[in-house]
Amino acid sequence: MRALVVHEHGADPRVEEDWPEPKRGEGQALVEMGAAGLNPVDLAIASGRFYGYRPDPPFVAGREGMGRVVEGTSPAPGSRVQTVKAFGSMAQRFVADEADLWVLPDGDDDVAAAASGIAGVAGWYAVQTGGLQRTDRVLVLGASGTVGLVAVQAARLLGASRIVAAGRDRARLARAGELGADAVVELGEGDLEETFRGAFPDGGPELVIDPLWGAPALAAMNIAGDGMRLVNFGQSAGAEIDLPSATVRGKRLRIIGHSVFSIPLDELAAVHAELLGHVRDGSLQLDVETASLADAPAAWERQKAGPHTKLVVTP
Repeated sequence: MRALVVHEHGADPRVEEDWPEPKRGEGQALVEMGAAGLNPVDLAIASGRFYGYRPDPPFVAGREGMGRVVEGTSPAPGSRVQTVKAFGSMAQRFVADEADLWVLPDGDDDVAAAASGIAGVAGWYAVQTGGLQRTDRVLVLGASGTVGLVAVQAARLLGASRIVAAGRDRARLARAGELGADAVVELGEGDLEETFRGAFPDGGPELVIDPLWGAPALAAMNIAGDGMRLVNFGQSAGAEIDLPSATVRGKRLRIIGHSVFSIPLDELAAVHAELLGHVRDGSLQLDVETASLADAPAAWERQKAGPHTKLVVTP
């Protein structure tokens, strides 16, 4: 079968046309690929530096995938399924633990289902985890990326009173404005605290969606409203910050850690179905680029460059 294979940690994968088909083990299903999302976690796994999963090379790339069960017990063969914990989803067929699969309805588009996976759920679930109230002022950091754009739209759909989108890509911030942000902030070299204060004239944010950490998260906490919740699920702006205890205590801040991979399966399936419903009825938009499995190395290079659209690989 055709597969995108990592031959050594730190090296880019390449397409193999005659790779052996995977064999399912006990409690696993063999799935015919419909579409597979390409994510930063795939690059981290290929580098050998991902904390949660480190397969020995050679191995097929890809953790997020959807398709139809070819062999399995539950879900039964023929079921349309999705997972964020596949063992090599960038292949014509892949295996996954049956306990990590959820069933999808027939009729929805494969690419939309895959695109609504890790990145979509991360943005949507983060807003829910933060306990959004209809009066909340919301700051979405990293809003020029797929996760951030989903979070902007989730905040809008769930009734936030003000949404500020912050990111580095001016064109993508304009897109955030089109999708529901009331104001946009371009992250640069200026005083972030003053910039954020200017974007919230009626008081600091009460909910911050944060895939960045680093200086943007610290600035947001410094100008926070009382009782602000910050939902963190990334560190692309820095792994550590100097956060005084007084800031946390004085403002009664709540810092909530979030990872798609730790969401219980029933919740993951429910959030994915809710998000996909909004995609289906057009109330939420995903900017998606697709590539065939044969062209997956080019898509891999796009992911390395930090695209601001969701990349999905198809058979």
